[in-house]
Amino acid sequence: MTSEASSRPPALNRRRFLGAALATGVVLVAEPAPIAAHAAAGDVTLTAGGISLLAGVGGRLAIRDAAGVTRSAGSKFQVKDSVTGIHISTGGTPTLSALPCGTPAIRMDYTFDTAAGSTGVTGWFSVGTSHAVLEWHVTGADTLVPDGFLFSRAIQAPTAPDDYIAITEWVRDSGGGIPYEDTLCVAHTSTWTTALHGLFLLDRSRQAWTNATWVHAPGVADPAGGWTSRADFFFSETRPSATATIGRGRELGLELTTDRDFNLYESAGEQMELTALVANGGAARTADLELWVRSFDGVLLASTTTTGSVAANGTWQHTFTLAAPAGGIALAEVVVRSGNDEAFARTSLAVLPSYDYQAGADSMFGIANYPWLQRPSASALLDLWQKAGISLVRIAYDGGPGLPPASFDARGMRHNIELQPSLDVTDAEAATWAADKLAVAVGAGAGYFEVGNELNRPFNTGDAAQAYLDKVLRPVFDRRAVTGDTVKLMNDGLAGMDKPWVENFIAGGGWDLIDAFAYHPGRGNFTPDYIPPGDDWTTGGDGTYWNFYGGLRQLKALMAKHGEKEIWLTEAYAPTKPNSWWHDTYRHAAENVLLTFALARAEGIRCVCWYQFHDSVLGMPQIADPDNVEYHYGLMNRDLSPKPSLLAYATAARTLDEATFKGWLTFADPQTYGLWFDTPSGPAVVLWNRADGYLLNTAGQRADWYFPAPEVWIDPWPTKTTVVVAATAAVQQVDAVGQVEQIPVTGGNVTLTLNGAPRIYYGLVPRTDSQGHHTLDGASLHN
Repeated sequence: MTSEASSRPPALNRRRFLGAALATGVVLVAEPAPIAAHAAAGDVTLTAGGISLLAGVGGRLAIRDAAGVTRSAGSKFQVKDSVTGIHISTGGTPTLSALPCGTPAIRMDYTFDTAAGSTGVTGWFSVGTSHAVLEWHVTGADTLVPDGFLFSRAIQAPTAPDDYIAITEWVRDSGGGIPYEDTLCVAHTSTWTTALHGLFLLDRSRQAWTNATWVHAPGVADPAGGWTSRADFFFSETRPSATATIGRGRELGLELTTDRDFNLYESAGEQMELTALVANGGAARTADLELWVRSFDGVLLASTTTTGSVAANGTWQHTFTLAAPAGGIALAEVVVRSGNDEAFARTSLAVLPSYDYQAGADSMFGIANYPWLQRPSASALLDLWQKAGISLVRIAYDGGPGLPPASFDARGMRHNIELQPSLDVTDAEAATWAADKLAVAVGAGAGYFEVGNELNRPFNTGDAAQAYLDKVLRPVFDRRAVTGDTVKLMNDGLAGMDKPWVENFIAGGGWDLIDAFAYHPGRGNFTPDYIPPGDDWTTGGDGTYWNFYGGLRQLKALMAKHGEKEIWLTEAYAPTKPNSWWHDTYRHAAENVLLTFALARAEGIRCVCWYQFHDSVLGMPQIADPDNVEYHYGLMNRDLSPKPSLLAYATAARTLDEATFKGWLTFADPQTYGLWFDTPSGPAVVLWNRADGYLLNTAGQRADWYFPAPEVWIDPWPTKTTVVVAATAAVQQVDAVGQVEQIPVTGGNVTLTLNGAPRIYYGLVPRTDSQGHHTLDGASLHN
């Protein structure tokens, strides 16, 4: 949503170790086998241990297993030209040849029609034990687009759907801060039996550009000219991460999995199983596995080391048994070491008990986009959504991305729709779009139609408001008047609370066209309760325009003048781009999720749709990308384990499910803040203190966008403020991730220690004085 430069120190010099990957995989470990080659009647065959390739006239290339059964077959290569478009090969001629090193190889010379101009593609295919190397050398005009290269393949008689798996590694940043994942390569996996698997392994490949016929195989510049696309194919009986380590001859690799979906457990003390899969792409060795597990507050929950043996080109699997923490989230790291070689991986595990939400259609808890990453299944994902308190999805329609409306209807979950128009159309085109898309919204059973997304560029100028009214919103409004449909209308969800846009929108008559107002309160390194001084907020990549509460107060002031509307925050954020001062640390993100929802409830926001559920980018799911902020908006980690943010979402949903806001609390200390809610469990008070200010990630050396973020268990708030209040029984304190602490009462008082992290308290006694001020009984400040 915001623009920013991308810079980070290089990762520590290291061998390329593999980290966490997901899904059942596909290497048949065997001694190197001799390669046999044969050519007859236009066909060329290469055979090695466990695999053979058969190439035929017309471009056909079949990959066969040890029994000679064809498992994959293709015949074409596709290129893209920015001027002349897509070109697909029309044939191919195989010949028996050899690579420069003398290894037998199949050469395939592809043919294209005349529209492809000077495009030429030559394939070079070779084999090793259970392994095929497929390369395509492409030459042609400078207008060829190497990112648009694809090869054809059809998997023969699979027993399960193909999958798309990221192979990642964890790295430690040379500039300090937290470690992070990066992607090594991508696997397109296939299954034929419970034992036999196969995968195409590529350095890069988009899932969105891959289907049952084509595999996206982007080209890289060849020093000799043109471009080269490469895919390795492996038959295997182990997981993709281990296959990649062994198949590419890397040294140690490591993958972590648990015995539960999403690494979530129901209750404290429950047995948790954390399994480490070590892969060895070199000679046989012994190795040490070292585990530590820390709580959100830094308590060492487990620490152990075990030693084992890993065969040459083999794997070693070990399962650690742990007890689920009393509450909150635990971070686990496993390191495998052998001599000077090591790899490590991290994951998180958490306790999230079931909860019976009661707010129903009055719930303010939503998710901003459709469930496009349905791992391990759509049902499991929706189970987790409802367990966390998500009751509404922003986008759902038949034929659209994600799940259809019926999936949400079956679970009693509400759903809206957002569809994106263009401002650069004729009046007739605008009317056609309005009629078509209103029909889609109505057919989807959407409660609200959010008419567009972030069409207020350039931000904070108001320039685009009139075009939006003329070309988008008014045609939809007029069409609804004709059809009599009852779906409610929202404006396009604005990027930031764009006051000039809203003022022009109102002046142009837009206020009477909408039933609800939508915007996206993007936020930089400011706490959610920060109101920037003045009103000249800058909109650059680090501008004060990107704040939460200041923009919301601006909107409320406009509504006081022009009339109240429902407010929908159709995208709210807490992105956790690693070691970036503009974005949240994992700990701050959890705190800010809780405070965002508490402030939203206090301000009467109708719904907050969190953006988004998973760390990932649509089209390349689970492809780790440390430098892309868009990748880091999720409530869940790339490996489907929970971020602290997920628990904060659930904590907020459970606290505020049926809460009624009573008012802001007043304290003698102007830096102490409190929100008072009535709930079925009694008064719930959210307290925090701003002695350390509203700006985040200001400590230590910062270079450009880089900031060495502290580990999640490190308390970033140095100033502790003690508040003594009256209480008759033990007070329950709940932090952002749901950890509960009982604070004892002494002499009719309880002592609370506050800092910049919001916490929820039950058992305190709010009251309203004769002047209408809300306070806590007996409140006094002790610094």
